[in-house]
Amino acid sequence: MRVVVTGSSGRLGRTLCAGLAASGHEIIGADRAPAGLPGVDERSVDLLRDDAAERLIDDVRPDAVVHLAGIAVPFSAPEREILLTNTALADAVLAAAAGAGVSRVLAASSPTVIGYGPRAWRASAVPIDERHPREPANAYALSKLVIEESVRRYSRSAAGAYGFFRPCYVVSPEEWAGAPTQQGHTMRERLDDPALAAVSLFNYLDARDAASFADAWLAAPEHLIDGEGFFVGAADALARRPVAELWRAHAPGLGAGADALTGSQPVFAIGKAEHVLGWRPERSWRTELATATSAVDADPLLPPTESRAS
Repeated sequence: MRVVVTGSSGRLGRTLCAGLAASGHEIIGADRAPAGLPGVDERSVDLLRDDAAERLIDDVRPDAVVHLAGIAVPFSAPEREILLTNTALADAVLAAAAGAGVSRVLAASSPTVIGYGPRAWRASAVPIDERHPREPANAYALSKLVIEESVRRYSRSAAGAYGFFRPCYVVSPEEWAGAPTQQGHTMRERLDDPALAAVSLFNYLDARDAASFADAWLAAPEHLIDGEGFFVGAADALARRPVAELWRAHAPGLGAGADALTGSQPVFAIGKAEHVLGWRPERSWRTELATATSAVDADPLLPPTESRAS
C-alpha cells in the first residue's frame, strides 16, 4: 500500500514509518521538518495551514493514512493549545482523506481518554478494555476523545475503513539503551521506582510493536475495523512486581479489581487486537532492556551501563 504517515518525525512516527516500510509499504512521511528516514518519502508540510492536508492527499493519492501528528505529551503546552492543535490536525487530515476516497484511515488516540490521573478517578473494571467509560480529565485526553468521535463520524459517512488505536506509553528503540523518555526518565528508572510508571498505570508499548499493529490493521477486512478502536500495548506491565502488589500504594484508582492481575499481567487488555487482527506484541521490557544493556556493555565506545542509566 501507499501510506501517508502524519507526524512521521516524532518518537512513534519514525519507528512506525520504518516498520511499515520494512513490511513492503510505500511510505510518505508528513511533518514540519524531515527526520532523514531511510526509504521514506518525507514531505515538509505544516498540516495546520489552510488546505495543506488536502493538497498533500491530492498530490500523493495514498491507499491509506496513519494519522499521528499532534502535541503528544499531556501538559507540554497550554491546555487550550493542545485541544485546538490536536483536534484541528485530525479534522484536516480526516476530511482530506474522506474527500479523496482514501480506503484506510487509522488515527492515534490514547489510553488517557478513560480519565485516569485525578485522585477521584476509579476504574470501572480491571483489566481495562475498550468497553471502559471514557472520562477525559485534561485537554490532551479530551482532544483524543474528539479524534475518536471524528473517526466514528467518518466511518458512518465515508467510504472505506476508519479506525483508531490507543497506543500505551510508547518506548522507542533508543530508549531501551538509556535515552530519556518523554517524561525525562530512563526506562530503568521507571522500573526501579514504581511511582514513575504508576502515572500511566504501568502500561507501555515498544514502538516497533505499534508498527506491526498498524500493518495488521491495514491488512484487515474492512468490516472488522471500520469504526473500531483498539488498546495497543505490551503483554506485560512495566513493573518488576505484580500490579496486584503495587496498586494500593501507587495507583489506588484501580481498586480491588487489580488484585486479580496475576504475575506480569498488564492493566490494559489487548485481547481485542489479538482476536480481531491476530496481532500480539513481540517485545517486553525484560528482553529489550537486557538486549540494550548487553549491546552497550559490548561496545567500548559507549559509556558503561551504570552511567547511561543514571
